[in-house]
Amino acid sequence: MASGGNGLLLSRVASGDGHGENSSYFDGWKAYDMNPFDLHSNSDGVIQMGLAENQLSLDLIEEWSLSHPEASICTPQGASQFRRIANFQDYHGLPEFREAMAKFMGRVRGGKVVFDPDRIVMSGGATGAQDTLAFCLADPGDAYLVPTPYYPAFDRDCCWRPGIKLLPIECHSSNGFTLTREALVSAYEGARRQGTRVKGILITNPSNPLGTVMDRGTLAMLAAFATEHRVHLICDEIYAGSVFAKPEFVSIAEVIERDVPGCNRDLIHIAYSLSKDFGLPGFRVGIIYSYNDAVVACARKMSSFGLVSSQTQYFLAKMLADDEFMARFLAESARRLAARHERFTAGLREVGIACLGGNAGLFSWMDLRSMLRDKTPEAELELWRVIINQVKLNVSPGTSFHCNEPGWFRVCHANMDDETMDVALDRIRCFVRKYQTNNNKRKAAAAERWAASGARPLRLSLPRRGGAAAASHLALSSPLALMSPQSPMVHAS
Repeated sequence: MASGGNGLLLSRVASGDGHGENSSYFDGWKAYDMNPFDLHSNSDGVIQMGLAENQLSLDLIEEWSLSHPEASICTPQGASQFRRIANFQDYHGLPEFREAMAKFMGRVRGGKVVFDPDRIVMSGGATGAQDTLAFCLADPGDAYLVPTPYYPAFDRDCCWRPGIKLLPIECHSSNGFTLTREALVSAYEGARRQGTRVKGILITNPSNPLGTVMDRGTLAMLAAFATEHRVHLICDEIYAGSVFAKPEFVSIAEVIERDVPGCNRDLIHIAYSLSKDFGLPGFRVGIIYSYNDAVVACARKMSSFGLVSSQTQYFLAKMLADDEFMARFLAESARRLAARHERFTAGLREVGIACLGGNAGLFSWMDLRSMLRDKTPEAELELWRVIINQVKLNVSPGTSFHCNEPGWFRVCHANMDDETMDVALDRIRCFVRKYQTNNNKRKAAAAERWAASGARPLRLSLPRRGGAAAASHLALSSPLALMSPQSPMVHAS
């Protein structure tokens, strides 16, 4: 049946495009899927740099798994627990899993916060956590305020099924995209003027896509604002264990205990996952931690739509409870993330490409503003298409992250081996060098045309003080001074 007919048969959700898949963020994934790079069998394919996965430390988990066969109910050493685990279906989750998870969440936050296992609610990944929280906290048509740039799939997680709106809090590169109270108040008051009810503020800390951590003062400001205006504060902390350099990560859980004693804790909620810090997205382990009893109760009922397998819970409970391994894993993972981040950003610096200074996450926020034809979203997407189709790299354009400054790109670099990283860096450097060479040739040709034309220097008369005519003149004799700062797009080889 034609799609038009389906529109009459299916729900608005099923027949609409609210999933957000029609964006450049997901288009890049599709380009990779059609022609995936392989070092040996398809070396001319598209390299996936649009997927934030941590594959740098999976060997440590593999080694632990091999040395602890009792953690699996499908081995002779763990088979005695098979019946208990196979029949377990309590919405609360395995007690040992919730206890181990609460302890681990405290460890990642430097032991400065104690988490209550009874407040931990499971979901099908962080996507499920955000979807559930949106259902619990807001009604269709209500809004969250979100600092830009932000994770593109929040549009799916929060809007597609729950039907809420995401309204931007505009942040800018002039201060490193730091969220300010002025920008927050402006977004809040703007929503109110439009008649939109604001139910929450949604942040990611550490930030995706910036790879930065939010400072204590900003978090305290957010908690105080939420209390003052009776709106929820939802903190996505799924990269909490992926901080590899100073400054240290500060959790909202610590801030509301130490810095904002008058905070209304019923408004504070944390989303977490093991997909990023451990590189286990296939396990589909998402966590909701709320200080609101009613939210915990409702989310637990809703968790029946996305429970984590009891076998997965059992395995992870064993691993997370191994204090020695956890300490070693977190330290080694941070070391490897730091090394990869430095390797990638140093490779870009060789050709004059900068990234926002980051200390967390699995990616870098790359600045290609100087390579745009002009400072528009259309020019950014034009450059992105060249990078996807000719350079064969799936990087994600800033417009897909709702960034209001064209020319920024998120580049993931923890999801590949060293050899693939070298190929990706070589492709980027070759592309940039060719652009620079062509740009210099255009400038030289323009200068030669200017000189050959015999044009005289432009002289501007400047008024004296008091309005008298100027006796002196300003000469603009540089052949490049009058040229447009923009230049045509370079075509990659």
